[in-house]
Amino acid sequence: MLVSYKWLKQLVDFDGTSQELADKMSTTGIEVEGIEQKSAALSKLVVGEVLSTEKVPDTHLTVCQVNVGDEVNQIVCGAPNIKAGIKVIVALPGARIADNYKIKKGKIRGFESLGMICSLGEIGLSDSVVPKVYADGIYYLPQDAVVGQPVFSYLDLDDEIIELSITPNRADALSMRGVAHEVAAIYDSKVNFQPVALDESDKKASDVIEVAIESDKVATYTARVIENVTIAPSPQWLQNLLMNAGIRPLNNVVDITNYILLYFGQPMHAFDLDKFEDKKIVARQAREGEKLVTLDAEERDLIEEDIVISVADKAVALGGVMGGADTEIDNSSKNIVLEAALFDGKSIRKTSSRLNLRSESSSRFEKGINLATLTEAMDTAAAMIADLAGGQVLSGIVSAGTVDTSDVAVSASLDYVNRSLGTNLDYAQIADIFRRLGMEITGDASQFTVAVPRRRWDIRIPADLVEEIARIYGYNNLPTTLPKEDGTAGELTQTQQIRRQIRSLAEGAGLTEIISYALTTPEKAVAFTPCPTAVTELMWPMTVDRSALRQNMVAGMLETVAYNVARKNKNLALYEVGKVFEQSGNPKEDLPQEINKFALALTGLVAEKDFQTAAVAIDFFHAKGILEAIFDKYNLAVTYQATSEMENLHPGRTAHIMLDGQVIGFVGQVHPQTAKEYGIPETYVAEINLDAIEAALKPAAPFSEISKFPAVSRDIALLLDIHTKHQDVLDAIASAGVKRLTNVTLFDVYTGSNIAPDKKSMAYNLTFQNPSDSLTDEEVAKYMDKIGRSLEQLGAEIR
Repeated sequence: MLVSYKWLKQLVDFDGTSQELADKMSTTGIEVEGIEQKSAALSKLVVGEVLSTEKVPDTHLTVCQVNVGDEVNQIVCGAPNIKAGIKVIVALPGARIADNYKIKKGKIRGFESLGMICSLGEIGLSDSVVPKVYADGIYYLPQDAVVGQPVFSYLDLDDEIIELSITPNRADALSMRGVAHEVAAIYDSKVNFQPVALDESDKKASDVIEVAIESDKVATYTARVIENVTIAPSPQWLQNLLMNAGIRPLNNVVDITNYILLYFGQPMHAFDLDKFEDKKIVARQAREGEKLVTLDAEERDLIEEDIVISVADKAVALGGVMGGADTEIDNSSKNIVLEAALFDGKSIRKTSSRLNLRSESSSRFEKGINLATLTEAMDTAAAMIADLAGGQVLSGIVSAGTVDTSDVAVSASLDYVNRSLGTNLDYAQIADIFRRLGMEITGDASQFTVAVPRRRWDIRIPADLVEEIARIYGYNNLPTTLPKEDGTAGELTQTQQIRRQIRSLAEGAGLTEIISYALTTPEKAVAFTPCPTAVTELMWPMTVDRSALRQNMVAGMLETVAYNVARKNKNLALYEVGKVFEQSGNPKEDLPQEINKFALALTGLVAEKDFQTAAVAIDFFHAKGILEAIFDKYNLAVTYQATSEMENLHPGRTAHIMLDGQVIGFVGQVHPQTAKEYGIPETYVAEINLDAIEAALKPAAPFSEISKFPAVSRDIALLLDIHTKHQDVLDAIASAGVKRLTNVTLFDVYTGSNIAPDKKSMAYNLTFQNPSDSLTDEEVAKYMDKIGRSLEQLGAEIR
């Protein structure tokens, strides 16, 4: 919000420089981004009068004789709209203009030029606020401008513009009246809002137009009719005010609606009544497939969630966002309809975001407007149009719908205030604070009630009253106390401990932690998910790419992999510890369940090629090995079950991870087609449920001494069916029930010559140990025989 210091001084009486005001506002809750005075960086700019002009042959240049007060200077000008008899901005030799550019005497095409005739852009105004008629040329000053005088006061360049950073809860300050109320409270002063006298003709507006509301997204819609207006440029003071606020002046009628937007914070729109095909104006929801050409000449495809203003069942404006080109005010307009309404902020936000069409009006509807001044704003705009455009205001406001403009009662207790702020304020002090805020208060030393006007829609609960008291009383006046030490020892929860341990294990294995977005597309939300649930989507997403809560972390990690691979960083080992969101109820009514998970993604090489070793590429077993380290840490007996059900993973290189018969995760290679879509090479991923691991944890095993007696190892080679799994062999060995068996390791798998095509050889190393005695060869032989019989039941042939 850009606030004119000059204008603010007219609205409220206070003594203080702009910098002092900025400091006080920043300490009472509205941050000031900065203060700018455009004339501060300019010098030697005066009003000049063009006496005569002469074209330079074969060029676009014009030699001008310009009266600059004490003398007549010859200045060469390239502007297409230069002519004799106009007042212009002249930069004299030695002047400083925009970007600290210094003007010097010189010759152009052999003609001496003593200065420069400036456009608004050349003295520092943005091209976006320069009136279109002067967009490609110099600016004409008012004819009553005094030749030779500095131009700053004529353009209000000497005004100080205060930029406020308005937070959503203080949208009341998105208007000059709102800022004036705030300044009056800070300085314990009063606002000076001058009433506007409105003269109405005898002709009734209701005889000319009708209005109706056919949408629950429109609380009220009001309109006035002004006839016989004359469209012309706005007076200089209004153009200056708009340009300083960052708005381009267009014509007197449109500029007045923008003035009301700045003054009251009330968005308005003016229609050309003669372009209406019917007298009835209807505020309704758009129809699917309906189209509208807006004022920026873009055709907009509308949906049912959009609010439109229609005449003769044809959309003429996008409610709260932008008007339509078919009913635009132009130089031939004579009769106009002025609208002011209250639209649903959420609906306006959705429409403006979807169409990428943000405007000053839409931003105010989104954050809220002052309901109590809607009619006053309408009357002020009509009176100004009658004054500046010479129109006749028809009698009465035509309206549909109503809004409650009465004050809102909010109560609190004195004890609650002092307990919250640590103060000892009495009722008289609190009453004085709300007097400064322009709010009536009733009550006594124990309980009080504040009548909050509709302009402060952010105050609705007792805590809001406390915040207002703290702001005006002064945060610097609140007592400071040191935190109390209650002797409570802090400790990590089991969930926090597991997350830290997992991070340590992952980083020990060479992985790098990343944090990806919890929001993604609905399609990616359920990808890489063994059992997808209903997707939880945001009602009001910032972008389509971040509209749904994820049910897996792998999809987001692959985006990071793709980003790095595209930048030639191809050897990646990444992990993430985060939350996914599963929905068991109605996604529109019930909150999703948050589940802690660990995920990893591996691609590229484990070891680079050098002169004596070959390159080692990442494979399935690298990913599985990292998971095994985690499961070993918590002594979890997990199993792996091959699966081809997950369409985003390779059907022959993917396994579910099972714990106590339940799927707690997966590990596998990204499907080649999916990898191609992401633009990544062969990549292996895994994801496990940390909540399931936490639930399966058992109490720590009691400490047992390291055995003093040696272990004995034996190798065994088995000839097995080609389809027999490693896990089947482990289960068979375990079923033998040999309690002295402490470890089983697979060290060789062989297929090929000397073995039938449907067979394979698997070799294991078995370790035996008795913690209380040395094992004999006879004992170990018995154990091997017992294990051999168990393996034979599996169909194994001991080689």
